[in-house]
Amino acid sequence: QVQLVESGGGLVQAGGSLRLSCAVSGSIFNTHVMSWYRQPPGKQRELVAAIASGGNTNYADSVKGRFTISRDDAKKTVYLQMNSLKPEDTAVYYCKMTRTWDNIYYWGKGTLVTVSS
Repeated sequence: QVQLVESGGGLVQAGGSLRLSCAVSGSIFNTHVMSWYRQPPGKQRELVAAIASGGNTNYADSVKGRFTISRDDAKKTVYLQMNSLKPEDTAVYYCKMTRTWDNIYYWGKGTLVTVSS
C-alpha cells in the first residue's frame, strides 16, 4: 500500500521559514516525479514545485526564489524549504508522487501552513 505522509506544517509569521517533508512508503521512489501542491482556503489546488528523478525542478512563479524542492532517494523523502513566507502562502500543502511510465499518481493527506501578517 502506497502512503505519502507530509509533515512540517504549522503557524509562522510573515518573513519566516518552514520546511515540509513528505515520506513515501510502499513504493519505489527514485524513478518517480515528486511534487508539492497547495490549496488556499476557498481556492483550487495549484502546483507549487516539482522535481524529477534526475533532479530537474520547476516552480510556480509565485514561489520562485523563495521555495526550494529537494529529494533524498535513500530516505524516500521529498522536501519543500519555504523561506520569506507571505500570508498568501497560507494553504494546505499536499505531496504528490507520479509514476513516470503510466502517470498513475498518489496524494498525501496534506499539512496546513498558516502565515500570519
